[in-house]
Amino acid sequence: MPDIAVMPVALAASVESAASQGGPGAVLRTVLVVSVAGAVLLAWFLLRGYGSGSASGEDGDGGGRSGADGE
Repeated sequence: MPDIAVMPVALAASVESAASQGGPGAVLRTVLVVSVAGAVLLAWFLLRGYGSGSASGEDGDGGGRSGADGE
């Protein structure tokens, strides 16, 4: 996994490279790839709680309360 401190330097180099080539190709491609990866991870995070729970050893009630009094 790349170091976080190196990312701004790499982004600046990418922007500088795109400016010298006369187009936003590399930067736009990077933004799109990161956006799609972020959307996939967000969807996975939001939808992972809606499963039956059988793979994680839960009883399948979704983690909610089983009765009106919370038992």
